[in-house]
Amino acid sequence: MNDSYLPLYRKYRPQCLEEIVGQEHIKKTLKSAIELNKISHAYLFTGPRGTGKTSTARILAKSLNCINGPTITPCNECPSCKDVTNTVPIDVIEIDAASNRKVEDTQNILEKIQYTPVHGRYKIYIIDEVHMLTNHAFNALLKTLEEPPENVIFILATTEVHKVLDTIKSRCQRFDFRRITTEDIVKHLRYISDKEGIKINDEALFAIAKNSAGGMRDSIALLDQLSLLGVQTEVTLDDVNNMLGRLSFDLLKQISDYIISSNTQAALELLEKIYNSGNEPTLILSNLCEYLKNMLVVKNSRKELQEALTGYNCAQVEDVSNQTKNLETQQIVFLLERTAHYIRELKQTSNQYLWLEVAIIDLANLAENTELISLQNRIKTLENGEPARYTAPIVNKIQETAPPKQVSVPSSTLAQEKEEPHKQVHTDLQQTDAPKQPEQASGSLWADFIKNVNSPSTQALLRLASPVKITPEEVIITFKQEIFVKQTNEDAKKQLLKNAADKLFNQTTSKIIIRLPQAGDEQIPKPEAAQPAAAPLQAAPKKSAAPVENTNSENTFLEPVPPKSTAEDLTEEVLPKAAETNTYTSEQTRMIVDLFDGKYM
Repeated sequence: MNDSYLPLYRKYRPQCLEEIVGQEHIKKTLKSAIELNKISHAYLFTGPRGTGKTSTARILAKSLNCINGPTITPCNECPSCKDVTNTVPIDVIEIDAASNRKVEDTQNILEKIQYTPVHGRYKIYIIDEVHMLTNHAFNALLKTLEEPPENVIFILATTEVHKVLDTIKSRCQRFDFRRITTEDIVKHLRYISDKEGIKINDEALFAIAKNSAGGMRDSIALLDQLSLLGVQTEVTLDDVNNMLGRLSFDLLKQISDYIISSNTQAALELLEKIYNSGNEPTLILSNLCEYLKNMLVVKNSRKELQEALTGYNCAQVEDVSNQTKNLETQQIVFLLERTAHYIRELKQTSNQYLWLEVAIIDLANLAENTELISLQNRIKTLENGEPARYTAPIVNKIQETAPPKQVSVPSSTLAQEKEEPHKQVHTDLQQTDAPKQPEQASGSLWADFIKNVNSPSTQALLRLASPVKITPEEVIITFKQEIFVKQTNEDAKKQLLKNAADKLFNQTTSKIIIRLPQAGDEQIPKPEAAQPAAAPLQAAPKKSAAPVENTNSENTFLEPVPPKSTAEDLTEEVLPKAAETNTYTSEQTRMIVDLFDGKYM
């Protein structure tokens, strides 16, 4: 090991408040406290890893114990400052709570706080990852935090502040460290690169900063690793991607193009090349998932924010924007959900490549899945009671095959039919076209309204809704779940519903209300609750027809009927029976007959 080598994240660790990156609110507060000599006996530093909690604690300790202090610019030359820099536990003691979490460890610490400082003014205890202490250890610390000795200061640091007891938090001044912005990380990495003579372009620095998720320490550590490549040649984005096991933008765009166009064969061929290059299946899908997320961001954000939110340059954002032009947001969400599903599958299987191929094949069927949604909506429409087109074929079949049966009809009725056959036929046809009952009309309006919605995904969402009111004045739709109410109230979906209502009522002033159910709502019956489809074809009630004796006790499809000489006679006897039979016909049977334009035999 080379004793002279010092990792960059240690070499460039901040030594004063001014050198801390990205925590302006904390620096300002601590400066004021030091300058006004208003020092608390306990501090709680919380935030994500690598954001400067421990470094700030050390700087605060230096500032308080420096020979020139308390000062915001410690000298770093006096014995107290050097002890902190070299981590010598004399007046400033750093404790890792993860390995000293027992109550006995805490008691040992508390026994030593009575000793006076050696070099500085204060005895300062920096307890890192304090959330790892046991409840007994917390309770042992609590009394000392409440009434500490005059020359003792506690600085507690944690990444999981919710695990710290409220009684501890209430006795500390709390400082929340934020994730450092990508811009600040890139600026600091450029400063280090220039100082160390590392050749690296800005695109690569941006990728490093983006990968660290707001942590400066991780960014500097990765830059240190890449610096070995930046001696003779410049470090590029491809070098960063190779180091991280990430796919390049061009590869991700290419495979997503194949997925969107449902080019399964090309997607599988490209997948094999990517996998044979040494990329792990989980990383491939994770990179694809991130790319799809960026597609979603570009689709739904303002142009001036897209580069900052995705980390892409202007040309890359333009490429992604062109990809999303012919895609709905719901389709991209669908791809994201399926990709996340297969990432979970990969983590649980021993044959990851098999599931990787299955994932790409599934995702590459986007067009077919979209068509499947349309087909499902059509089937649901049929299940919801659309008028059945098989009524007439049933009558024709009966007329051809039914054996005669004797039926008693009053002579007065026969005489009237003989005298006025045309009038009777006209009356029956009028009865066939009679208006629907109010509930049937409302259910039909709901079905027509859904048909007018020009989006398969929104149509599918409406299947979960309950209509309360459908009039030219307003359309009120309710969902039982709040999430569906919010989703349907989005501007794009609500405009689709308004267009559907305008088309339904031939106007441009339709008002759409989507909300949760309320007391007093009287829901409109959906089409499946309406009368059977063949019922409107029933004829008018018979005129004083004599009772008919039925001697057939078996459950037959239709009872035999006598041959009739006129259309109205057939309507009078056969159609009521057909309607009655349709009542017992299952919705699935009706759906199949209607879907394939078939008939009952």
